[in-house]
Amino acid sequence: MQELKIEQLISAEAKRLSDKYGKDYFDCADIVKITGLGRDNVRQLLRSKTFPTTKVGKRQVVSVLNFVTWMTIKNQEVANE
Repeated sequence: MQELKIEQLISAEAKRLSDKYGKDYFDCADIVKITGLGRDNVRQLLRSKTFPTTKVGKRQVVSVLNFVTWMTIKNQEVANE
């Protein structure tokens, strides 16, 4: 039952962000706006092996759904520590 609620939360948040920014994929600048992290930190995150990026030419982007899922999982891990 809890997984279903998490899936619903992820779906709703992904739809909200996609509607708000009018995009299905986020780039570095979008993630900086959303998270408030610095550009260098976001670039480092985009290069990390644990972050779900997709390479489009030379650009690295992340789908809204993968971004929200990743954030949710990371927040759960921190809460369980």
